Amino acid sequence: MSTASVGVAVAQFAPGADARANLDEARRLVEIAASRGASLVVLPEYTAYFTPTMGADWVKAAEALDGPFVAGLAEIARASSVHLVAGVLERLDVAGRFSNTLVALDPSGALVARYRKQHLYDAFGQRESDWVVPGELQDPETFVVGNLTVGLQTCYDLRFPEVTRRLVDAGTDLVLLPSEWVRGPLKEHHWRTLLTARAIENTIYLAAADHAPPIGAGNSMVVDPMGVELVTIGESTDVAVAWISRERIDEVRRVNPALSLRRYRVVPS
Repeated sequence: MSTASVGVAVAQFAPGADARANLDEARRLVEIAASRGASLVVLPEYTAYFTPTMGADWVKAAEALDGPFVAGLAEIARASSVHLVAGVLERLDVAGRFSNTLVALDPSGALVARYRKQHLYDAFGQRESDWVVPGELQDPETFVVGNLTVGLQTCYDLRFPEVTRRLVDAGTDLVLLPSEWVRGPLKEHHWRTLLTARAIENTIYLAAADHAPPIGAGNSMVVDPMGVELVTIGESTDVAVAWISRERIDEVRRVNPALSLRRYRVVPS
């Protein structure tokens, strides 16, 4: 293990409709991750609130980013001295809608980046856009952990390779992907294939935290720039820590300089 390595944890659980219970479980998992050496912990999409069917109760549960749930996450980050990323329901000035938002908090509890999901899950029989406002196409917000630049995207965004490539163009070495990847025919296969592809084609790390079954597919994992699954959680509520480094990225890019050989760029449509 290099002295410059960063411990990155994916924390998998199944959030429910009780925000306080979700915070308590997040705290428990973050404490485990920190005790194993993690300095960055990734929680799932919709950590703040989740029920099997999206509806008006989700809008009611949404809070401003300076509200009590994000404040609770900030306290957890401070208590364990970690960077913490999680999915929340952000209140908007739009009747009957909210934003599916990721927040990144540093070890002091400060909000250092946020990301509003750009591609909504209107697929496989679902209609996230009935309740969620898609995020605007903006320059990526990134933050630094150790000597690595970290970027954010969410769940269904994984099916759009340009999202990850845009993060890489902004200097990202590690992409965090909080998710609620719904189970279904071939969905676990899609999850693993797409995560691996995004890592390989961009020669970066991906850390993806999913919901535990029965609704989520599980299989939270950290993938390295060669597409190697460094750690994977199966179907259980658990924490997995991987050690990642700038050295590994540089080594892979010497062997596979795909980014420097590319002849196209990605721009918003």
